[in-house]
Amino acid sequence: MSAPSGGPYPMAPLIRFTLVSLYLALVLPLPWLVAEAPTGLLATAVLAGLLLVLAATSERVEIDASGIRVGHPGWCGWLLRRGWSLPWQAVTGLSAMATSQGGRVFYLRSANGSFLVPQRVARFDQFLEELAGYSGLDISSIGRISPPWTYQLLAILSGSMLLGELAWGLFTLRG
Repeated sequence: MSAPSGGPYPMAPLIRFTLVSLYLALVLPLPWLVAEAPTGLLATAVLAGLLLVLAATSERVEIDASGIRVGHPGWCGWLLRRGWSLPWQAVTGLSAMATSQGGRVFYLRSANGSFLVPQRVARFDQFLEELAGYSGLDISSIGRISPPWTYQLLAILSGSMLLGELAWGLFTLRG
């Protein structure tokens, strides 16, 4: 059985935005908090950190008739070599494991090991349809790793922190 190809599947935009904005909210105030900061070094570190966060959140999943591939684009793939690929004929099953936060993650099993099923991808329902169509597995128990409201709340809090920092920065520049 096959499914129409809808990939690639990048990280869900809400999740990526939330993680990037949280990083920015936490590090942008650093130059003002450190009295005698080496400005060039601090700016370089902040930019390097931002690039690492952007790289980490650029993971994508590709599915086609031959198999599933999880990895990063070329601009950061050389640095983050934690991708994997698995042909459909090698898939032997699906395993669930509870997380410490009360959720569940799922692994595709094969003779060569277990591979974490991505649960933070854009168009998650379409991704699951393709996964089921190509693998033949019953994926009815797979859900999102965390409910969307958790990322929505974190995005609102991160945005509020950024706005507060901007307001504080403008206030201190005037005063």
